[in-house]
Amino acid sequence: MRAIEVNRPYLKSSMPQQVTIRIPASTSNLGPGFDCLGVALRIYNFMTVRRATKREVLAPIAAAAADLFFKETKRRRFSFSCSATEKIPRSRGLGSSATIRLGVLHGLNELAGRSLDRLSIFRLCAELEGHPDNSAPSSFGGFTVARGENVQCFEVAPRLKFVLLIPNFEVRTSEARKILPAKISGARAVENVGNACAITAAFASGDYEKLRVAFFDHLHQPFRKKLIPFLPRVITAAEKAGALGAFLSGSGSTICAVTLRDPKRIAAAMQRASDATSTKTIVTTADNRGVQIRHSKSASPARAVIRH
Repeated sequence: MRAIEVNRPYLKSSMPQQVTIRIPASTSNLGPGFDCLGVALRIYNFMTVRRATKREVLAPIAAAAADLFFKETKRRRFSFSCSATEKIPRSRGLGSSATIRLGVLHGLNELAGRSLDRLSIFRLCAELEGHPDNSAPSSFGGFTVARGENVQCFEVAPRLKFVLLIPNFEVRTSEARKILPAKISGARAVENVGNACAITAAFASGDYEKLRVAFFDHLHQPFRKKLIPFLPRVITAAEKAGALGAFLSGSGSTICAVTLRDPKRIAAAMQRASDATSTKTIVTTADNRGVQIRHSKSASPARAVIRH
């Protein structure tokens, strides 16, 4: 298990005027680990936050993050602007909203002299999101287990591949939550707990073969297939093609398969099983670093690029 990094404060003379934040995508729930389990992926959004001479109009998601930051830190509000270069598709179950919130929070924190440590920023983001399963992996990287405000992190080996089938339609998290039942049976709850524990043990030990048959879920996937009707067929196709397992990424619409071999074959099988008019596939690996920050002394609007 990896320790969670704590930021050090800046000297006043070294305060940056502009920062660019690289934030990884995440796949969450992993089937049975509803609102608890997640993995950071090597697909990134970039947020540039810079001091400004006058207050600018912000998108609601950025404004809410800024309001919470200044309220939590009790720092005097200053004018700033922010811009995003987005590589993570929106409303596809890959944590796009969490990356924007983390980008704003980390950007303001850097400009303000690091009032908050990384764990505190994660907690603010989770509060804004309403659940921690995307905020945790995007913040810290790797495989994460989030229990309220507490997080455990484990590095993920590059030999484990994540195959993403991304449909051409969005699924809003709010809509996906409305269709969930208020209760499930005790037997199904016990099976979910067992599967979530098996997934955690496999990632913690690096024995990824133990992920087989562990992704089955009773809490949300059986109900969300109303929004993604081809979900069961795609999962079955991925497993028949050699995947360790597959699951709905977050609330969808992306479906994620996990494999140690033949990722291109699995991607092709998933695409054939989908009846969406247009889908794309991405094969990627886990990001073990989480949020990364690059400073610039200048407040120039030019976009900074963070290289891995």
